[in-house]
Amino acid sequence: MNNLKVLILMGGLTVLLVMLGNAWMGQSGAILFFIISLGMNFFSYYYSDKLVIKMTGARELSSAEAPQLHSMIRRLADRAGIPMPKVYITPSRQPNAFATGRNPQHAAVAVTAGLMQILNQDEVEGVLAHEIAHIKNRDILIGTIAASLAGAISMLANVAQWGAMFGGLGGSRDDEGGGGLIGLLAMAILAPIAAMIIQMAISRSREYQADATGARLSGSPRGLSNALLKLEASAQRIPMEVSPSAAHMFIVNPLSGFNLASLFSTHPATADRVKRLNSMQV
Repeated sequence: MNNLKVLILMGGLTVLLVMLGNAWMGQSGAILFFIISLGMNFFSYYYSDKLVIKMTGARELSSAEAPQLHSMIRRLADRAGIPMPKVYITPSRQPNAFATGRNPQHAAVAVTAGLMQILNQDEVEGVLAHEIAHIKNRDILIGTIAASLAGAISMLANVAQWGAMFGGLGGSRDDEGGGGLIGLLAMAILAPIAAMIIQMAISRSREYQADATGARLSGSPRGLSNALLKLEASAQRIPMEVSPSAAHMFIVNPLSGFNLASLFSTHPATADRVKRLNSMQV
């Protein structure tokens, strides 16, 4: 099912870019953006995990630097029947975590510097088990690709906005069917919306599934539920500098406050997640 979602995401991106290229520069624009979309799809499949790591400012963490963290992740990975993922840390003070990669053989778990400071051992293990569950359930590919594609579309929107400000980057291409300045304006408006739609394609149910699988792996639903409450409260108080394109990767939404992106949140309400966890029998 997740492989089908990946194909739909990539196909949707291709159609979107071809339509925007045609609106901007006509037939030549459609061909150009089709070629661009092929390159973006290839890059997003094989290198999107590295892009997400870069977007979050994470660095790899050795076992010598964090032996207890590595030990927890190795134990949970063994229980899940997956290879030991790479371990990363981001410099943010906000406690949070995410997993990325294209499959269990090419996966990574990243924690923020603030995670270990406010959670006890059971809560940390619950968070790590949730991320290992995403890897085991093969959620990470679609989430990672969505992050890279949303970021790429947002970048194209910025190019279109600057192009519109400076007269359409070469003027109108009406002879080829393009809309010139109108096409640029349409791209500038529609591309950010498309980025949010891509993130909406990531079902909220994957978080419920990862919660349930993680609780079984750790053996403590209460540890994860308590962690979620602490993480959500901290996200409201401690800002994180992260691209909105990667926000859905984290165990709780790292972007505090109400904004347009919150209308398209891929995270279920924390209260609902906690209620489900506390009703579990493991």
